[in-house]
Amino acid sequence: MLIDIIAGARPNFIKIAPIIDAIEQRRHQGAAMEYRLVHTGQHYDKKMSGDFFDQLGIPAPHHNLEAGSGTQAEQTGKIMVGYERLLMEKACDLCIVVGDVTSTMACSIAAKKMNNIKVAHVEGGIRSGDMTMPEEINRMVTDAITDYFFTTSEVANTNLRSAGVKDDRIFFVGNTMIDTLYKQMPRLQQPEIWAKCGLKAKEYIIMTLHRPANVDSKEKLNELVTEIVRVSQGMPIIFPVHPRTMKMLEATGIKAANLHVTEPLGYLEFNYLVKHAKAVITDSGGITEEATVMGVPCMTLRDSTERPETCTTGTNELLGTDPNNIAPAFEKLFAGKWKQGGIPEMWDGKTAQRIVEHIVTIFGVHN
Repeated sequence: MLIDIIAGARPNFIKIAPIIDAIEQRRHQGAAMEYRLVHTGQHYDKKMSGDFFDQLGIPAPHHNLEAGSGTQAEQTGKIMVGYERLLMEKACDLCIVVGDVTSTMACSIAAKKMNNIKVAHVEGGIRSGDMTMPEEINRMVTDAITDYFFTTSEVANTNLRSAGVKDDRIFFVGNTMIDTLYKQMPRLQQPEIWAKCGLKAKEYIIMTLHRPANVDSKEKLNELVTEIVRVSQGMPIIFPVHPRTMKMLEATGIKAANLHVTEPLGYLEFNYLVKHAKAVITDSGGITEEATVMGVPCMTLRDSTERPETCTTGTNELLGTDPNNIAPAFEKLFAGKWKQGGIPEMWDGKTAQRIVEHIVTIFGVHN
């Protein structure tokens, strides 16, 4: 059988790496499986894309749709047209999409409209309940036409059942992002900024912000960063800045002796900083998962999360987007009263193997 694996943005690359590894293992065992890695080109900046292929050992894509940037509609359209053209040349038996980026939705739509090709959604069923997030629309549309759901939590399973999805299409397998984290943990690399800023383990904060609600308004971004600096007790704050956030950050004119702005870091360097940080403050969903597994206190500047298990089981706390909520969280952190947290069920590094085993069973793949 031929499996298309879709990757379009930085989080996708982390999630597909172990799936490719698991397929390759089955192929070496004689399974009649082939895969076609399709890079949609949604993230085209090298730091946001190319470095991840190198660091995570992902093979060169078989196809790059080179969608590039644009509005939500423009990018969706470019990806759909490009992927449809590829499917017309040679159709696949299964299209695997991961996460909740534009590529996830666009390729699932193109596949289903092209002879009803089967779609599997890795990370299916997660919901934030926030319809202002483009990712929430992507999730809902993708799940509405998905055939097989590979889920990260029982909460996701419940969401799918509530939407009428039958149990025989839901497979609770765990989290492929954590597969990658466990595999790469021994290879994490100290970034240059460590020596440059004289960092010491557990004596700095790592921060990321990229959600439109936090960064598209100069005033809002200024409020949040100013408050974080104010309550940080002078502890170094490392802020790798997403390209779209940098323009707005520069417009705020914020400067502080302990605020260190850097360009996006590679996977191995960034997670080295997370592992050794006093705490993480972010609006990213994936980073809350990684912080949970590494046992690092995490504060999320969002009003809702599609990954509630990072809060109920893990080290994450949802602060919302009100700057007034930041100081109490830092007081708890510096008082040593942050919760310990644990690791959610099935986040054990074997998720991709379970996914491939289910595919082998579903499609009757023979050696």
